[in-house]
Amino acid sequence: MKERVILHSDVNNFFASVEVVSRPELASLPVAVTGNPEKRNGIILAKNEIAKRAGVKTGQVIGEAKALCPNLVCLPPHYSLYEEISQRLHNIYLEYTNFVEPLGLDECFLDVTPSLKYLNKSGVEIADEIRERVKKKFGFTVSVGVSFSKIFAKLGSDLRKPDYTTVIERKDLKDKIYPLPLGSIVGIGRRLEGKFHAISVDTIGDFVALDDSFLENKMGVNGTRLKEDLLGVRIEPVCDYFSLPPPKSIGNGTTTLKDIEKRKDVEKVIYFLAEKVSYRMIKHKVLAGTLSITIKTKDLKTYHISRKVNPTNSVDGIAKGCLALADKIWKYNYPIRAIRIKGSNFTSSLSRQLSFFDNEKPDFSETLNIINDKYGKIILASDMANFINRNSHPQE
Repeated sequence: MKERVILHSDVNNFFASVEVVSRPELASLPVAVTGNPEKRNGIILAKNEIAKRAGVKTGQVIGEAKALCPNLVCLPPHYSLYEEISQRLHNIYLEYTNFVEPLGLDECFLDVTPSLKYLNKSGVEIADEIRERVKKKFGFTVSVGVSFSKIFAKLGSDLRKPDYTTVIERKDLKDKIYPLPLGSIVGIGRRLEGKFHAISVDTIGDFVALDDSFLENKMGVNGTRLKEDLLGVRIEPVCDYFSLPPPKSIGNGTTTLKDIEKRKDVEKVIYFLAEKVSYRMIKHKVLAGTLSITIKTKDLKTYHISRKVNPTNSVDGIAKGCLALADKIWKYNYPIRAIRIKGSNFTSSLSRQLSFFDNEKPDFSETLNIINDKYGKIILASDMANFINRNSHPQE
């Protein structure tokens, strides 16, 4: 059977790159997109290559970043602009194939296998052409991985940045890929990497050599599936762009840069996460009928709770619901390292009806999305001003 030809296109430093292209006078300066540029206790959401070379890191407090890079230019995010650019990128990709699967705003998988014959181009030639077109049209760069599966196409785009095409063929796995650190692979976070390191499993090759029953014990069914992916025996298909299923859940999490313990600090983190979750729910025109929260402690113990709620997609509704759940499972008596919240059990917000007897207060989350999209983050004199927490590190 002929191998698939799958590309993974990843915009380099997307948020910061878009901001710099929008303001050419910043091209030679270190630039960061931050949660709240007016305060030194905001956090770095994205940075350009110049800032990266100066030691600025995503999730860092602005004050710490400016200590490393005093001339760092901090800008608020403009999500509507990022979404517009993302859609225009999708339009380019769709000229090559309808099998285009977005992964966030800045990444996409493309299965160009059906297109090779009529385009009369190889996967590498298509990848190089996309890189040049993006550079010419937008002024920023993408890195593209080319492989026979999604997991290795993404690894390829991660291996060399910025502005490279990296090819990973099946014959490269044993000698070039399996010696790489285990954390190179999507699906292996810092916690899992640390657990495997403790038993001397440090490389991708070490991982694929593990027994299936051991992996199931460590990671459940995801462990054996990941092994099959890395062995190249399971090839996950790229979705048709025009048949993408709606999300089954929308969540956001953060690993705090230092442990937190007080309820008011937990509340700040929850509001910060709720704003992001609300933004995405409103964009998808859905209401969550179930909310959940996961708390991870300093010693990596995990506590989780879910509850059905009156359907909501407002920042206040999500935050208060998740905080009430946190109060049920947590006594605020031990340091917390990470928090994740999630909405699921969706219904369409277009079909929602309110009666004269509803006690629900007016919700302005969608209006705030429009304002924030157009003008950047605006900190209001309300509870929603608490959405940013200087100790938190966002994880999509």
